[in-house]
Amino acid sequence: MSARIAKVEPLTREAFAPFGDVIEASDAVRHFPINGGTTERYHDLANVEVDAAGHVIVSIFRAQPRTLPFAIAMLERHPLGSQAFMPLHGRPYLVAVATRVETDAVRVFLARGDQGVNYATGVWHHPLLALGEASDFLVVDRAGPGANCDERDLAQPVVIERFV
Repeated sequence: MSARIAKVEPLTREAFAPFGDVIEASDAVRHFPINGGTTERYHDLANVEVDAAGHVIVSIFRAQPRTLPFAIAMLERHPLGSQAFMPLHGRPYLVAVATRVETDAVRVFLARGDQGVNYATGVWHHPLLALGEASDFLVVDRAGPGANCDERDLAQPVVIERFV
């Protein structure tokens, strides 16, 4: 069986809801002024999850850019906690997720440089897919005891071609 060509979708809160949260400052989320009106707080944007044995950590990941076309051949998940990514350089990037480890289940989203994602606990996804140049991401996830990364190969790859 040949590879499936991915349709690249825009990242929206509604389309991404089965996989977790979109993190963005928009009128669609609760927001209000703080600090004497000099700051707008976009409140409670992601459901950060960790099991009882773990704790929340904040890291920076530096992702090397992917060259298109790019074949997604594997997925990973974190069964003990969520994992959030927020770009720090304002560059668009790709997000590949699935409800199960099957080629036909993989969805690919184009995230704007001002949008982050929070993968819910146990959601299958591909590691970071930076575009254009190396990009830093602020990452909020879990540390602690236990195996918290499962990796599985896809039976057939999903190919992300050049897109506009």
